[in-house]
Amino acid sequence: MLAVHLEAGRVSVEETPSPKRPGGYALVRVLAAGICNTDLELQRGYYGFRGIPGHEFVGVVAEADTPALVGRRVAGEINLACGHCDFCAIGLGRHCPNRAVLGIVRHPGAFAEFLALPEANLHVVPNEIAVEEAVFIEPLAAACEILDQTQIPGNEQVAVLGDGKLGLLIAQVLHAHGARVMLYGRHEEKLRRARKAGIETSAVANLPKGMFPFVVDATGSADGLKQAVSMVRPRGTVILKSTIHGEVAVDTAPVIVNEVTLVGSRCGRFEPAIELLRDRKVDVRSMISAEYPLKEAPEAFAEAARSGVLKVLLRG
Repeated sequence: MLAVHLEAGRVSVEETPSPKRPGGYALVRVLAAGICNTDLELQRGYYGFRGIPGHEFVGVVAEADTPALVGRRVAGEINLACGHCDFCAIGLGRHCPNRAVLGIVRHPGAFAEFLALPEANLHVVPNEIAVEEAVFIEPLAAACEILDQTQIPGNEQVAVLGDGKLGLLIAQVLHAHGARVMLYGRHEEKLRRARKAGIETSAVANLPKGMFPFVVDATGSADGLKQAVSMVRPRGTVILKSTIHGEVAVDTAPVIVNEVTLVGSRCGRFEPAIELLRDRKVDVRSMISAEYPLKEAPEAFAEAARSGVLKVLLRG
């Protein structure tokens, strides 16, 4: 099969054996996969990654132990948990200390013609959701995770810092929840997309100080945490969504003095994301900047890294 190989910053496409399917796993033919900021960070050296990247995907089950899954369109949760530890016992396999992570840690990813995942990780995609929309289920679930982690009342003020792919998804999820969202960004074209969805926007040059009870850092930059802490009210909450290659310097004084709560936020449940897409409560189609065939992955990665570009898809 064709697969993308990432090593030492170089993106290539190679012929590689199709993945084996252990018991309890499904073999999935990938229809489309999305390049996200984490993939670009892996290219820059995050995790010292080498192998097949990619974790946002939709595909068709080619083989499975469960006959009813064969032929169904699916998206998949990315954490492959051990199933035996204390975290797995309480349903938090995403924090299993022994986990592998699709396309990130010890498990080949979705930028390939086929991938293998445990059947327990798979979610059937409803017919109402198109292929290009279903690619967004995983990142949309990550946006929905904020509402599982924090108690944000309806009509509460929330600042989202960063107008990239994840920032736009987060702003839409919180807006659909009923929050009064203010999205801060650097790109007028991206902010215009948010305004079409009914979300207020502002340029990052106008960041207020100590105003918001909740601030989400989705900048993907080393400065995002500092900016978010400066924007939050005393005893407010900053939700961290940025994954960055390298260390981030943090001045803890304002966090301590203002008793700010910092919440790390990563993966989320797929069910609310699928529901939002099925019910047309978020718009993801307008976030697709380009599509490339799998064999043109180097060009796709280069396009995804360009300033102002949103989601770039690889098609199987």
